[in-house]
Amino acid sequence: MKHESLYTQFDAVFFEKTRLSIITVLYNEETVSYNKIKQIIGGSDGAVFAHLQKLQDAGYIAQKKVIVGKKMQTYYSLTASGKKELTRYLQFVSGILEGNAR
Repeated sequence: MKHESLYTQFDAVFFEKTRLSIITVLYNEETVSYNKIKQIIGGSDGAVFAHLQKLQDAGYIAQKKVIVGKKMQTYYSLTASGKKELTRYLQFVSGILEGNAR
């Protein structure tokens, strides 16, 4: 029986360091503003936006715009698909630590 490796069973959109960090932040905090994501993970506006856009295009995160005072703020959260993929990833890593990765 062939076992997929860590690098081949998760798509490149999900399994990229910065995007995985974003997914982890969203999992822990549920809904997070663009500014807070940028503050936590660092990076330029363009780089952070590009990572968020890729995650959104893949269906892992959702975006919501809200007017706060006189300014528009953008918030992000995990979709059901994003939560499912993160759970699958964590189970895989757990399996590695337990010595029985599948």
